[in-house]
Amino acid sequence: MFGIHDLPLFILSGLLLNITPGPDSLYIIGRSASQGWRAGATAAFGIGTGTLVHVFAAAFGLSAILATSAAAFTVVKMLGAAYLLYVGISLLRSRAKPAADSANAPTQAIAPASLQQIFSQGFLTNVLNPKVALFFLAFVPQFIDPAAANKPLAFVLLGAIFDFNGMLWCNFLAWTAATASARLKGNAKLGNILNRACGCLFVGLGIKLVFAKQN
Repeated sequence: MFGIHDLPLFILSGLLLNITPGPDSLYIIGRSASQGWRAGATAAFGIGTGTLVHVFAAAFGLSAILATSAAAFTVVKMLGAAYLLYVGISLLRSRAKPAADSANAPTQAIAPASLQQIFSQGFLTNVLNPKVALFFLAFVPQFIDPAAANKPLAFVLLGAIFDFNGMLWCNFLAWTAATASARLKGNAKLGNILNRACGCLFVGLGIKLVFAKQN
């Protein structure tokens, strides 16, 4: 159908790849743990929107530029690395601040951000990672028949399926992180540790992206 083959294998492979930890998962966990499920879901939506950008770019040949042009790859790579370092340093500098409540135990807001900011950060974390573009170029065509009448349409359909399954996992991740955090609510020290851990991981991923090679 639409020149797509081995769809069950594609779905299974996509789910396993989505489960693999990366910048997107870390960002969702950080926002969910600090600001609740709604923030985590918003981060996931931003990341999913970024994924669609990569899907359409790859389907219509734009991502091929990253695969063939060393200069283009380097520019996008450095922008992505700089952004990951920015997010990581921001988390490292943030602190959990208790908010006094006369009736209940103290609560805290860790690295608060508006939903619009969270969406934008999730979107940029995904879009500015050239490895995502190269992944789609390498992975998706394996499930498209070389004789397909409309290869871009088949690519977009597979990309949409991959993104949908990814959103299911990301929202589950957001709910899990938010639920676990809610049970530990009021522990500012733990909140600071979580921020530092996520910050260090983002800085590490940013540094790793700096040294990422095109092929």
